[in-house]
Amino acid sequence: MTNRKFLAATASSLLALGMASSSAWAARPGDLVGNWLTQDGHGVVRIEPCAQGLCGVIVGIDRAPDDPMPTDFIGRPQCGLVIFTGSGGTEGDTTEGRITDPRDGRTYQARLWRDEANRLHLRGYIGVPLLGATQVWQPFVGHITTACRFA
Repeated sequence: MTNRKFLAATASSLLALGMASSSAWAARPGDLVGNWLTQDGHGVVRIEPCAQGLCGVIVGIDRAPDDPMPTDFIGRPQCGLVIFTGSGGTEGDTTEGRITDPRDGRTYQARLWRDEANRLHLRGYIGVPLLGATQVWQPFVGHITTACRFA
């Protein structure tokens, strides 16, 4: 094998290995970063790194083209609203933080984790996690428009 063929084969192998390892990393259960379709299917929330650790921002809302942008409890547009902040502190693969319901402004403690099926579990609670409710969000793979709609 010539040096050129060897280098090409090595580069090709490294590229394949890098692609395989990056997709494996992206699918690991503890990684919460990404776009998530809410349980009811009417919203998309982007979980991303921020100054607090992790933040969840509304980036997509299911609404008709002529429907006005929904607002939160004090009249701010829901699109772009930060509804989750997490300290980045984790317990195993679980991230702790706070989540706010934009419709009424109520804030709850929250735990987020991803399961082996690549779903995000969000448990909102007051006081202790036992006294709460869990929603299961799916990864969002569609398209989000600049008007905060999605397809």
